[in-house]
Amino acid sequence: MSMPSLPTEATRRAALRWLSELRVAGVPRVQALFTHHPRYADLTPTQYAEGLAWLRRTGMVTAMGCPVVEISDSELRDMGTAAAGPQVQWSRAAEEARRAIGAAGEQALLRLLRWGGVPQVSHVAAESDAYGYDIGAARSLTERAHLEVKSTTDPTRLVIHLTRHEYEVMATDPEWCLAAVLVGRDGNAVNVATVNRRWLHSAVPADKAKEGRWESARLEVPVYAITPGLATGAWRLLPDTLLPSQPVWGLQGPVPLPV
Repeated sequence: MSMPSLPTEATRRAALRWLSELRVAGVPRVQALFTHHPRYADLTPTQYAEGLAWLRRTGMVTAMGCPVVEISDSELRDMGTAAAGPQVQWSRAAEEARRAIGAAGEQALLRLLRWGGVPQVSHVAAESDAYGYDIGAARSLTERAHLEVKSTTDPTRLVIHLTRHEYEVMATDPEWCLAAVLVGRDGNAVNVATVNRRWLHSAVPADKAKEGRWESARLEVPVYAITPGLATGAWRLLPDTLLPSQPVWGLQGPVPLPV
């Protein structure tokens, strides 16, 4: 069965607006809003229709028009969508929203690991940020993973914020793994995937002078660097059948990790 392809930028913007407006109104009312209000005139009715169709194909909006994920106003501003006004680089509300989504993603992944029968699971981020990852998990002495969890409610693209400390831990810890979690409206995981370490190494900024260094990087992850499930090296922490998987972020089924 073919999976929905990566949406165009116009389809992505339309989908985000649908997710925002469907929180308070049904499909016919939102459709009328997009058609007649000048604030939304930068996209065509066809593009809005494609955005809604993509959300329905991926299961992000039910047949009754209810969103499965919820895009907050602060996230929309951070994404710089025209529907939400000018782009905001930082705000307290946006930071608090990101923290809440991050905490929800960590808790959702903890539940999946424990429900899936992983013998040893520890939420180290609850103790300290010094570890450079959020969750320690092990199936055996040789199958261990240190999971850095990046959470989002945006099904159209995967954007993560990586700190310098997390990157430096990744560079020295072979068990470090970046797990991406799409968080649903109920706080549970809608999708779990893994971001390739080689790509992360290639994507972070380079320090160009000894007087300055980057401390945090915002990275938009391409589909070829995303693998469905928890692909921790040559083995998987949980079987794919135990993990939720929606065709989001442009995923069209398993994508082999680059060698």
